[in-house]
Amino acid sequence: MLATPWSRSIGLRVPVVNAPMGGAAGGRLAAAVSAAGGLGMIGMGSAGSVAALERELAAAGGAVSGIGLVDWVRRRETGLLEAAIAAKPRILSISFGTDFSWVPVVQAAGILAVTQVYDVPGAHRAQDAGIDVLVARGSEGGGHGADRLALLPLLDAVLDIATVPVLAAGGIGSGRTLAAVLAAGAAGAWLGTCLAAADESLVPENARRAMLAADSTHTVVTTAFDKTLDLPWPPIYPARVLRNDVTDPWSRPEFDESRPSAEMLRAAIESDDVTIAPVDAGQGVGLITHIEPAAAIIDRLCRDAAVLLRR
Repeated sequence: MLATPWSRSIGLRVPVVNAPMGGAAGGRLAAAVSAAGGLGMIGMGSAGSVAALERELAAAGGAVSGIGLVDWVRRRETGLLEAAIAAKPRILSISFGTDFSWVPVVQAAGILAVTQVYDVPGAHRAQDAGIDVLVARGSEGGGHGADRLALLPLLDAVLDIATVPVLAAGGIGSGRTLAAVLAAGAAGAWLGTCLAAADESLVPENARRAMLAADSTHTVVTTAFDKTLDLPWPPIYPARVLRNDVTDPWSRPEFDESRPSAEMLRAAIESDDVTIAPVDAGQGVGLITHIEPAAAIIDRLCRDAAVLLRR
């Protein structure tokens, strides 16, 4: 139906990878994406741990093709990288850092090393470190990432210098945008927001409803949540989230400039209170109109893209 040389080379039926979104990309989503012909990934975000990874691997039932880690979490959680390697995924992605000492360790285990990049210097550094696959992540993407370039200018620039396959990420949520990045030369698409609302996602109910209600102008880039929770995200990696009372306090009738405490924010996350808790979402969130299985999302995007690319 739709393929690229890279997707064929690793046995995928479609050139689609689900982004390893912390709090969304668990074992069920990864398994569903793999069953649909793509490359399913489990994501270990800020709360990643060996126990969490083992839980999601079990939920996947052995159907996981990829695992994604956050660099500072990988360094904090003893044994996490080793557990990820022991799971023997096809690819292992580690992003949001400049230390690439993990690359030869991953490759020695026969696993492809992948990382996200946000500009040409970052792509050069990753390639020089021996990375097997680059992910060009545009600023439209949801969750954490450097807010530097929109996807298409970034993809153009990275493809110009790339000597390895390049996946495109950020704002891809329809057959049109999938066709656009494949026509530009991407080896595949790294899909986040459009799959975060899938049936199999870990995203809780109120957060899903907030995504359905949002349009593409309802996101904002912020470090407010990470600062409140004292999470050691490098400041160059803010998060794109849905606007709420924390990001836009002036929208409240009882407007005041105070922000919730860490305790209040943790309670809001636990209770799925999206007026306070962050909901990661990219600028493609307006394309989500209902909750459906990941397979249906992937099938629709790939069929629509194939039609457009045959024109």
